[in-house]
Formats: sequence, C-alpha cells, structure tokens
Amino acid sequence: MFGREILGNKAGLPLRDDSAGRFLPWFVALMVYLAALALAGALIAAEAGRDWRQALTGALTVELPPAPAGAPKAAAEVERLLESLRAAPGVAAAELVGPDRMRALLAPWLGADAAVEDLPLPRLIEVALAAGAAPDLDLLRRQIADIAPEARLDDHGAWLGALLRTARGIEILALILVAVAGAAAIWTVVFTTRTRLETHRASIELLHLIGAQDSYIARQFQFQALLVGLAGGIGGLLPAALTVLLLGAVTGGADFGLLPEVALTWQGWAALACLAPAAALVAMATARLVVLRTLGKLP
Repeated sequence: MFGREILGNKAGLPLRDDSAGRFLPWFVALMVYLAALALAGALIAAEAGRDWRQALTGALTVELPPAPAGAPKAAAEVERLLESLRAAPGVAAAELVGPDRMRALLAPWLGADAAVEDLPLPRLIEVALAAGAAPDLDLLRRQIADIAPEARLDDHGAWLGALLRTARGIEILALILVAVAGAAAIWTVVFTTRTRLETHRASIELLHLIGAQDSYIARQFQFQALLVGLAGGIGGLLPAALTVLLLGAVTGGADFGLLPEVALTWQGWAALACLAPAAALVAMATARLVVLRTLGKLP
C-alpha cells in the first residue's frame, strides 16, 4: 500500500522539501550572470576586432613633417604626392587631411575645441584602397620617396596587429571565465545531487525494494534539476542583460577613441539568451548522470 502511494505520487521523492538544494538556484543565477557578462565581453571584443580590421585594412596613411610657415614648395610637394598616389594601381582615392578632420581625430585627447592649426602637427594624406586591391607597398614607398624623401608610408600593420592581439586576448580570457563559471555550476549540481541522494537514501532503497528502476528515480532528480537550472538561468540572465544595457547607455554618448562601444548585435543577444536553457539542460544532464552512476554502485 505504501509502495503504491510512493509510485503513484507525481514527485515520488520530496525533493522540493529538502534543504540541500535551497541555495542552488541562487548559485546557478550567479554563475549565469558572470558567464553572461563574460560572453558579452567576448562578443564585443570580437565585433571590435572586425571593425578595426575593416577600418585599417583598406587604407594607408602618408605622413609628412609639419610644413614651414609660408612655404609654397611644401604645398606643391603635397599636390605632386596626391597626383602620384591617385594614379597608383589599387588606389581608389587620396586626400589631404584638413583642419576639421584633424580636429575630429584629436578630439578624444585634446577636446573638440582644440586649435589644431597652431600645433606643429604632421601633414597626413589618407589613401583609400580599391576593394580587393593589394597594392605594391614597396613601389608606393619608392614613388613617395622620389617626391618627398622625408615622407613615410604607414600601412597600419603594427597598429592592426596590436589591436587584433588585444581583442583576441580579451576573447580568450572571457571564454575562460565562461568555462570556469560553467564548471563551478556543474560541480555544485553534482555536490547537491549527491547530498540529496544521501538525504533520501531510505526512500530510494524502499523504491528499489518495490521494483522501481534507476531511470524512474533519475527522472525525478533530473526534472527537479531542470527547473532549478531554468529558474537560476533566467534569474542570472535578466540582470546580466540589464547590466549590458546600462553600460551601453552610460558609455553611449562618450567618445573613447579606439575603445569599442558596449553594444551587442542581435546575434549577440541571441547567444546570451541561450545561456538560460543551456544552464537548465546542463543541470538536468548532470543530475541524471550523477544519480545513475551512484545508484549503479548500490548493491
């Protein structure tokens, strides 16, 4: 009679009433929160790396020393350089950086009202490359040296390499944090499940005695772990999303130069949204595996 009541009970084991898993949803929520922030950081760094590559790969810069005051030769030299660069294979456009453009480039460091005309700044020529073009940089350097020996051609290789290495390092570090948070959550589920198995050991032995299969007992643990993981996943994901939105709103109006904008694409938000169901499924699979392995060792 008692055995039929247990098997007929929808839950079978009073898992909701024990204290072993009381703090598990909160811990899962904390781990999901940290994992979501780390994943958002990795996605933002990856997007910034793509933007930097697109911005710097298709452009060159020619740098000349500051022009002496009232030197018409310097202006003629720039015009000859522009004509030579525009005629070079693979070059789509070449323009001298004017005061307004220079002021915009220096605004993050000197302020928007800086009098750049009074500063001994080098003269810059921005060279835009044609789509898919791979110009001969050595030939360009020789052409530039024939006109202006003191000029220097910058292909942004050093800048781009350093920026991409920084972005990749941030991505790797963020993904490591995601893995650490996931491992901590899994270990907590393992510990909690083992504690619950020990707490309900007498009831489990009785279920075995009346013919209950290990899979029947495991289903109860895994269903409870699924609910806990889903609740904790949602509980950690929502504040993480609010944190990302808040950081984006706080930093959205500021210009930090090369620093990336704190914003996610719709693909990034979709990736974050997957964390909640992923936490639930991992908790469920972990609980089932622990229960089946533990019960398989019982006599």
